[in-house]
Amino acid sequence: MATLYLASGSPRRRELLTQIGVPFTTRIAPIDETALPDEAPSAYVERLARGKALAALATLEHTDDAVVLGADTAVVLDGRILGKPADRDEALATLAALSGREHQVLTAVALASASRVAVRVVVSRVSFRPLSGAEIAAYWASGEPGDKAGSYGIQGLAAVFVRQLQGSYSAVVGLPLCETAELLAEFDIPCWQSLPAPG
Repeated sequence: MATLYLASGSPRRRELLTQIGVPFTTRIAPIDETALPDEAPSAYVERLARGKALAALATLEHTDDAVVLGADTAVVLDGRILGKPADRDEALATLAALSGREHQVLTAVALASASRVAVRVVVSRVSFRPLSGAEIAAYWASGEPGDKAGSYGIQGLAAVFVRQLQGSYSAVVGLPLCETAELLAEFDIPCWQSLPAPG
């Protein structure tokens, strides 16, 4: 069986892979995450997921049985990518813009081996209820938004902001589990490895 490497430092992605019973080793190689001029959000997340997987693969001494998983998530409002906030003011402005509106969350997952690369992009739609300035400020003060695309984490305190979700919950968290499992199967890596063998 192939050895899976996760090209991500995200604790959410580690938890999601562990949830579906897939063992892995973390292997991160930094890449430039700057968007290209006029780059569509779907092309952006696909390029970054692929780039992360290939960059991590290139750091491995032996790649014969190695498969690397890279992923990237972008929150998109009115066609504009909302990245991780640089500071409090940016986070507050982002959350105010998302208040009472629907936005898209695009997550790409890429698997790379020595012989091929496969990528899937999953698009979900998330609707926020109207948010008050006081609760936006309180949410920032919690410390949760600082390292998250779009300045919020659906799996945390911001769950109370979400009125509706159409698409993949796990993709909004950071890794679309259905599509990831399908990709892993293509590379002969089964899910549920932590379950006892049927006897």
